[in-house]
Amino acid sequence: MDRDQARIFSGIQPTGRKHLGNYIGAIRQYVEGQDRGESIYCIVDLHALTVPQDPAELRERLFDTTAILIAAGLDPNRCILFRQSDVREHTELCWLLGTVTAWGDLNRMPQFKEKAEQQRELVSAGLFFYPVLQAADVLAYRATEVPVGDDQRQHIELMRDIAERFNARFGEHLVVPEGRYPEVGARIMNLQDPEARMSTTYGGEQGTVYILDEPEAVRKKVRSAVTDSGTEVRSGPDKAGITNLIEILSVIRGVEPSELEREFDGRGYGDFKGAVADAVVEYLAPVRERYAELRPDEAATEATLASGAEKARAIAADTLADVRRAMGVGAAG
Repeated sequence: MDRDQARIFSGIQPTGRKHLGNYIGAIRQYVEGQDRGESIYCIVDLHALTVPQDPAELRERLFDTTAILIAAGLDPNRCILFRQSDVREHTELCWLLGTVTAWGDLNRMPQFKEKAEQQRELVSAGLFFYPVLQAADVLAYRATEVPVGDDQRQHIELMRDIAERFNARFGEHLVVPEGRYPEVGARIMNLQDPEARMSTTYGGEQGTVYILDEPEAVRKKVRSAVTDSGTEVRSGPDKAGITNLIEILSVIRGVEPSELEREFDGRGYGDFKGAVADAVVEYLAPVRERYAELRPDEAATEATLASGAEKARAIAADTLADVRRAMGVGAAG
């Protein structure tokens, strides 16, 4: 790797239907990253196993997610796109890095506590250890940056701590990555509960705009978005719903929120919601249409993922060999 060139890595879960928050907060960054450096993107099916999954559905969701990523603009000829479980270096590196990870750091991860509270039966140890595998995903590729949404800041800090602790003890073998967060749109909120982020896990269907929603479904959800009792289109801590819609439209149009506030000054919420709805429909339409073309050909998707895994494995194997050697694991050489 050219040391002056960025190496970008990020992973996305194949669970749930991908929504507008995923698209704005992460996927559009993936696409943009192809123009800035060597880009490596992973469908993290092993992470998905930390909560109960139907095996057949998990495979279907993986194909869904891969098709959405390619439809959104990822080009397998310009990036490495692969399935996590096809590159076994991730799991071995996870164990090795786990030996330099503090239990207390994992115990403070808020996402473990949130997801553990949702489990009615088994709370998986994998759910607790999830951030170490996430660190291994990134550190295996000596990535310089990780494009993620705002909710991943604590996980990025943990993987940086793990890399620094490893390097201090065994030598400078791992790159300490930087998180890359969108300046606008890092945290898109649920349309019916603008105090909670848009998610397939939290909140109802009506507050979540899915990438594959039909245009009329999108319009209905945006027009029924919860707002305050006023009529002024402006951002503010007392106007969470309108602030969220302003942020969505500012990302789509590529303008500052203040410009939208000036444009809709005195026009009221009805006009503004209509404009947001139309913009979201137009924004997602090319992805939805391209997805419909790609999704039926699962053989082509498998071929893409296999080719990506071969390229990814070549990089990860070098890192793992260095880590094993530094830690005294395996045969000397």
